[in-house]
Amino acid sequence: MQLNTILLTAGVTSDVSKQVSKQTNILSRYVANIDWDAIIGKVVSTTIALLLVSLLFILLNLIGKSIIKRSFRHTRFVQNLASNRIETVYSLTRNIFHYTILFFYLYAILSILGVPVGTLLAGAGILSVALGLGAQGFVSDVITGAFILLEQQLAVGDSVKIGTIEGTVHSVGLRTTQILGYDGTLNFIPNRSITIISNLSRNDMRALIEIGLDPKKEIKEMIALVTKVNEELKPNYPDITSGPNILGTFDSGNGRMVLRIAIYTKNGAQFAIQSAFLERYLEVLRSNGFVIPTSPLNLAGK
Repeated sequence: MQLNTILLTAGVTSDVSKQVSKQTNILSRYVANIDWDAIIGKVVSTTIALLLVSLLFILLNLIGKSIIKRSFRHTRFVQNLASNRIETVYSLTRNIFHYTILFFYLYAILSILGVPVGTLLAGAGILSVALGLGAQGFVSDVITGAFILLEQQLAVGDSVKIGTIEGTVHSVGLRTTQILGYDGTLNFIPNRSITIISNLSRNDMRALIEIGLDPKKEIKEMIALVTKVNEELKPNYPDITSGPNILGTFDSGNGRMVLRIAIYTKNGAQFAIQSAFLERYLEVLRSNGFVIPTSPLNLAGK
């Protein structure tokens, strides 16, 4: 019995050894048949091709952006165009060039790696439909951005309000418009989300000042003092484009009567001018015995 067991074990061990030996021989023959020279040559040639293509596109990117920069710099001097308009078109042109170079670079990389890009693009089927649906937002961004530029709705440096975001236009790109908020926040707004643009830089701005009346004083005396202040301060503020104009007395609500003055200024200067004139109005009126109620005061820069 023990002898049979020993013989059976020896047979199994022999079979296992033969199978292992056979598999080892197959693996050895497979490894021996590999053309390592061809593989190493292919890896080296592919790596060199990738490096050369990358270097080429880096040079094309640098040269292209340099040409664009020089072209727009020349445009600033030769043509009579607004600087913010030039900056807007310059920013958009750089973005278009950047995405174009990136597309062809990826195409070249995939081609070198042996990926049949043309076949994939031609026969993608469901993938093409999915990509098309996903690209709808991108196409909408580009078209909306193009119309914003063509209609000159905004330009780099303009003070704007888009929805709940207020600030200056930092950049206009293919997909997004960047608005730098007054608190320093850089907001990226997809162009397709822009429906209403309030551009605060295209027209003169109005500084509206309302000063409460002293019921114990004559309105004519108050107007005379305000007129004197206007004549005194206006030469100091070249950003004033019209006024100051005394519009007269108005009911500001709840029976409170105020004297209203309107001053039109260049964009961005309205708040400083408004503050300076109001401060001087109050100083002169109080020095002449006027008691100005504080609650009816209303400042509105529009």
